[in-house]
Amino acid sequence: MTQPISPAEDVLSAALVELKTANPTLGIAKVHALLLQSHPEWAVSEKRTKKILQIEGLTSSANPVDPNVGAYPQSRVVSGLDVSKWTSKARVKMFDKRKGKGLVATAEIQENELVWKEDPFVVAAEWDIYDLQASGQACALCTTPFYDSPLVIPCASASSSSSTYCSARFCNRLCLARSAKVHPLLCTGQNPACAPLIKFARERQWMALNALAHAMSRVLLANQYDEATLKADWDVFRSLAALGMEERAKYSFGEKEPERSTWKKAHQLVVQAFKEPRNGGDQKRLAKILKKPLPAEIEQDLFEYEPGFLMNLGKMSLSNLEAHGGLYTLHAHLNHSCNPNISVRHMDKRTALSRISVIAKRPIAPGEELTVTYVNPELPYRSRQEELQGWGFGSCRCERCVQEEKAFKLKEVLNSGADSEMDDLAKELKAGLGVM
Repeated sequence: MTQPISPAEDVLSAALVELKTANPTLGIAKVHALLLQSHPEWAVSEKRTKKILQIEGLTSSANPVDPNVGAYPQSRVVSGLDVSKWTSKARVKMFDKRKGKGLVATAEIQENELVWKEDPFVVAAEWDIYDLQASGQACALCTTPFYDSPLVIPCASASSSSSTYCSARFCNRLCLARSAKVHPLLCTGQNPACAPLIKFARERQWMALNALAHAMSRVLLANQYDEATLKADWDVFRSLAALGMEERAKYSFGEKEPERSTWKKAHQLVVQAFKEPRNGGDQKRLAKILKKPLPAEIEQDLFEYEPGFLMNLGKMSLSNLEAHGGLYTLHAHLNHSCNPNISVRHMDKRTALSRISVIAKRPIAPGEELTVTYVNPELPYRSRQEELQGWGFGSCRCERCVQEEKAFKLKEVLNSGADSEMDDLAKELKAGLGVM
């Protein structure tokens, strides 16, 4: 019999984070038992399991959830995610049920250092670029505008006998080949049933719906390859932080969301585009693309209106989308701060516009969380807090917000004409700000 081995710390941490995320209600003892059941070749003590769960913030006492917060995004770790494909200077950490996952530095990062580059899982381009794509003036995959390149290749459907023309064009043969992961189901030549959905999203400038259409296309097409490809893409999709549309509307103050009738219309068009086209001809065309049925669980999660569709639409409405419409596997792990230490830029404007470069804004120490901002950091304290309500994690408690909150309260006190009790409060707040 093979002697049990003691797994490396990072390997054990990744396994425990995955198990705990998939089974959030289990205590330490049951997680430990499940670990040994999943990895019978390992020798791990319950004490070591407890220590790592505490380090990762996955014990009930590590980071208590604020009971006053009514809803917060659901988040899970991508199973088997190899962060080293992008960078050696960060790792995934599950903070707690409310905050979810994030990235922390594993080594010193210098100011202006390129931490990683990343191509999108899918990209639903911002509308000015989308219009260039629709008119054949930008790559339908990487979104790069064309500059009189002789390598530009049209979609095969553009020259076919199809009655529905596809205007998509690609930078080169590499982009054309990579587009097979998403484009066939969004090609009006191959799948005419998608046209009403695309038109509906464009008319309403609904980037989240367009992004969901792209993400669903990738999952549906992954299923046509093999089980491993489907698992990899589905793990990325379902790991995205999610807050259902109903919950998001409830906690979004001053932010307009499409009405429920619009959500239902969008759902109807998604089903018609990817599952049940309205006429026989479109059904036959879709059947040529999707020959292999989805596993029942995934089909339910994608096509049932509630919670599936509304939850998935909520995923695209949250911070998972980068500002220009890309959905990135590692970038989607970045949490918010009003004083972020990371900036995201598009540096390859003439070769791969959708590729992002993640750059340090200031020196970052090992163990420090990597953060971006979800809102305009130039906004005043109260405006930032109101915008952030739509992300469902309550008030921002970054260092900047804590200090500005004290100043905001002090201003309110001073403007109220303080009596003796209020005067004491003003002194306390001033002391907290270090102005006494």
